[in-house]
Amino acid sequence: MGQFMALLDVFIVNVAAPTIRTDLHTSGAGLQLVIAGYTIAYAVLLITGARLGDLLGHRRLFLAGLALFTVSSLACGLAQNTGELIGFRFAQGTGSALMIPQVLSLLQLNFRGEARTRAMSVYSAVVASGAALGQSVGGVLVSADLFGSGWRPVFLVNVPIGLVLLLIAPRVLPADVRNAPERRRGLDLPGLTLLAGAVTLFTVPLVLGQEEGWPLWGWVCLGLSAVLFGLFVAVESRVARRGGAPLVSARVLRAPGIAQAITVIMLSMAINAGFLFAVALHLQSGLGFSALRTGLTFAVCAVTFGGIGLTWRRLPVAWRPWLAVSGLLIAAVSLAGLGLALRGGGDGGGWLYVNLLALGLGLGLAFSPTFTLALSKVAPQDAADASGLLATVTQLGQLIGVATLGTLFLNRLALPGAHPSVHAFSVTSVALVCVSVAGALAAGAAAVAGVRRRAAH
Repeated sequence: MGQFMALLDVFIVNVAAPTIRTDLHTSGAGLQLVIAGYTIAYAVLLITGARLGDLLGHRRLFLAGLALFTVSSLACGLAQNTGELIGFRFAQGTGSALMIPQVLSLLQLNFRGEARTRAMSVYSAVVASGAALGQSVGGVLVSADLFGSGWRPVFLVNVPIGLVLLLIAPRVLPADVRNAPERRRGLDLPGLTLLAGAVTLFTVPLVLGQEEGWPLWGWVCLGLSAVLFGLFVAVESRVARRGGAPLVSARVLRAPGIAQAITVIMLSMAINAGFLFAVALHLQSGLGFSALRTGLTFAVCAVTFGGIGLTWRRLPVAWRPWLAVSGLLIAAVSLAGLGLALRGGGDGGGWLYVNLLALGLGLGLAFSPTFTLALSKVAPQDAADASGLLATVTQLGQLIGVATLGTLFLNRLALPGAHPSVHAFSVTSVALVCVSVAGALAAGAAAVAGVRRRAAH
């Protein structure tokens, strides 16, 4: 539930954005920071939160993050101006960054064998469905306009859930193990500083660049982020050679198939986020769907996406290396189908929902098994490092999807001519198909490598 709430809040505000802008008289840049402030803090601090969990205890950090998230959600819901809302959104993202890595670490440390696989399947189902359901729940809450509160329930809905979880969690979460060797590794402040700087410089231009017209400072930030990522790798390699504890253990990066899994996870999340962004704008701005109808439309995709995360283990074991390949190819076909169904300015009729069901199926097959099987290769003592790394990759994949595919849609939307939204979505759907095929090729290469490794052993 903690994981689901945090993921929900990445996307739940999207549908409420027009209402927030009207109610608080928010500028375009201010509205962008309301949406992006959470994401920036969340992405930048995820790996820091993972290491703090190792040092201070995963249950303790989960509860602290949950408390901060709940209080800041209340503050967001009561905010009286744009400045307050932006600040509280950053605080909310910080709470998520403290809470989320502990979820994966606790699963890795407290489950073994088939029980761990089942637990990871639930985890990946929640991760997979959180984005789409965020927009669905946001549409329902904004359209309901409870007691004339407009956009505020998209934040306040977290408060009763958070309070219940704060009461339940101390009774059901396992106690932190004291004096474990991994707790003595230290915080690796040079690594944390370099990585936080690199992710910040990478994230801020991606989330603000389109609104600001891709100014020079954004490109400078992206270039500097590459420099800092390079310095981070050099510093962490030096720490490892000296026998220290780098921020991300080399054992995690050397785990079989982890590099290929990172690629597939990032591409799958980029496709998902880019699709959600473009379709939400097309349905509401181009076709005139209400926030409620748009949100419920996404629920179709979310149900199959999350359902695959819970059921893929029932498929034959021999199929598992090829699930991601099949899933991304299904996604490519369904995205092409969506482009055709929505051409000419129509709403797609029944074909819209058929293709959304297929897309949820495809992305679920690509993401959930890849995520679960990659983590099965990671030793329990590296759980925090793996959780921070994969959570960050998932978040960065979503940012890249919105920044690239979303920007493509917005740029085409600005072109003159009849039905600009239809044209913009047609072009974006072609790009989404290309990214899906590229992901299928990467997944295929990973599957072949995995089969060869098993044959060699």
